[in-house]
Amino acid sequence: MRQAIIKYNNIEAGVLRELDIGEYQFLYDEFYIQNYPDLPITFQMPISAKPYRSKRLFPFFDGLIPEGWLLNIAAQSWKINKNDRMGLLLACCQNAIGAVSVHPLIEKLDD
Repeated sequence: MRQAIIKYNNIEAGVLRELDIGEYQFLYDEFYIQNYPDLPITFQMPISAKPYRSKRLFPFFDGLIPEGWLLNIAAQSWKINKNDRMGLLLACCQNAIGAVSVHPLIEKLDD
């Protein structure tokens, strides 16, 4: 399962997961909900303690991925298929323009 920490103005807002069943899930961080209840990452996803689920990458996150020639360069540089939207999001959007950034979350395996 691939996942990412989603930050809003460098504050951890939640976690985006690509689930093994071919779905995506976004869940706001509890601290973020309590301290920033009027600051959603997008108006399409108001602050909620319930997870958002989708069969496709949420349009808001998909919109962060580069397009055109920049997408071609990113896909070639990181050897990522242009249809691997989560892969592109994880590779390209740590320093995205705007308030929202995407940071890969690597789970540590128990020894």
